[in-house]
Amino acid sequence: MSMLTIENVTAGYVEEIDILRDVNLEVQEGVITGIIGANGAGKSTMLKTIFGFLHPRQGRIVFQGQEIHNRRAFQMKEMGMSYMLQEYSTFPELSVQDNLMLGAWTFRRDKTRVKRRLEEIYAFFPVLSDRRAEKAGNLSGGQLRALSLGKEIMSEPSLLLIDEPSVGLQPNIVEEIYDLLIRIAGQGTTIMIVDQNILKALEVSEYMYMLDMGQITKGGPKADFENDIREMIRTSLMADTDSA
Repeated sequence: MSMLTIENVTAGYVEEIDILRDVNLEVQEGVITGIIGANGAGKSTMLKTIFGFLHPRQGRIVFQGQEIHNRRAFQMKEMGMSYMLQEYSTFPELSVQDNLMLGAWTFRRDKTRVKRRLEEIYAFFPVLSDRRAEKAGNLSGGQLRALSLGKEIMSEPSLLLIDEPSVGLQPNIVEEIYDLLIRIAGQGTTIMIVDQNILKALEVSEYMYMLDMGQITKGGPKADFENDIREMIRTSLMADTDSA
């Protein structure tokens, strides 16, 4: 069953300069969908357009049967969609718990639910439980990424958009973050992930799309992408060698 459908979407930041051009894709319920592509392909722009930070110049976006292409970001939260930005979406002067509480904004008056979600998040992220009273600014990069994830799943979203979760992290921390994403998906959250780490995207995704110069050039089960990804890695290694 399709949870999110994007139909013929064209969007950009400046009038008449389009980053996305006639994009079509679907995210199926319960599936981790990966979007891969080079820098500047439009991956982050697509997430911003889905979440309401940008409105498409043309086309439509349907989430759980409702058109959302003219709605704003706070409405997306209320409808059951969360978005983990590439940048840390935490406040360094607030405690870990206060940052998590921001993720419960849409149901902040439901004290019972807030308490339950905090307990569940701390059980899911023991490192956050141990440091709940500390300022977020004292956390390491991996811990901040875990806090960003925790904040976004506080609201129990049906769809979680994730932008470059591994950027700037050490390889061992990257493994931990992707393990967390698999566990989150296992609890029933549908995930759409944008990633330049194409090997990790291939590893965790069940369905994939390739975005190039603002257009979808390929979509299908991840097995269909193995040859493409090998070629992308080979080309990237050749470019690195030529520039050395």
